[in-house]
Amino acid sequence: MLYWTAQNGTKVPKLGFGTWLIKGPKCVKAVRTALDIGYRHIDTAQIYRNESEVGEAIQQSNVAREKIFLVTKVWRDSLSAKAVIHSTEESLKKLKTHYVDLLLIHWPNAIFPLEETLSAMQKLIEQNKTKQIGVSNFPVELIEISKKQAPEVICNQVEYHPFLDQRPVLKAVNKHNIFLTAYSPLARNKVFKNKVLQKMGEKYSKTAGQVVLRWLVEQKNVVAIPKAAKQKHAESNFHIFDFQLSESDRLILGNMHFSQNHRLVDPEWAPEWD
Repeated sequence: MLYWTAQNGTKVPKLGFGTWLIKGPKCVKAVRTALDIGYRHIDTAQIYRNESEVGEAIQQSNVAREKIFLVTKVWRDSLSAKAVIHSTEESLKKLKTHYVDLLLIHWPNAIFPLEETLSAMQKLIEQNKTKQIGVSNFPVELIEISKKQAPEVICNQVEYHPFLDQRPVLKAVNKHNIFLTAYSPLARNKVFKNKVLQKMGEKYSKTAGQVVLRWLVEQKNVVAIPKAAKQKHAESNFHIFDFQLSESDRLILGNMHFSQNHRLVDPEWAPEWD
């Protein structure tokens, strides 16, 4: 496993397990399987409505809680100071834990003053209910504001794959030495249909998806959280630590967005992207 290490010593597994759209018994089984495979970074959110299942899976597993980097997110309607505290406490009950390792603002929402939201999250750090705080789906301008208002902000989780240009956000996270968590890193399976990536995978005796995940985790301040409901997919995603990409292949991957720049996640409440 590769790790990203913060200035305060926090170590984050560079490959995590995403749980979006996985619910009920399937979620419990998927998370337990992921932990058995070796995943130690589990990502969920209040809006996923599967925190209880994630918590159950962690309790059932043989992996000690302190060895798991657990992430959840506060939904955009719960960003007042009072709602942040209340909803996080509800998340902890569902997750069956006294703390999360990282608490994120899921989406920015101009209705609520960012300073108020971040201040409440800072209080949760003081109360030992989260070890770290961060944001998600924040463009560069909001990253800058967040870091000024709350230096503790350690992460920005955004869509990131070879078909989406995220250079402005990458530049911002590198500037502040925080990390970018890439969601939808396999572009909702579109990477498997790309002939360039297929051919590159053959070169390394890997799948196109494994090549893309390797490209992401090899980047300095980037972490990836692919979702995998099936065991075979979770295992395939995890088997990316036994090879390295050549510099020329990293360059090809890094330039793919020039010909097919495409954002997959863009709801009506999304901010103005960079």
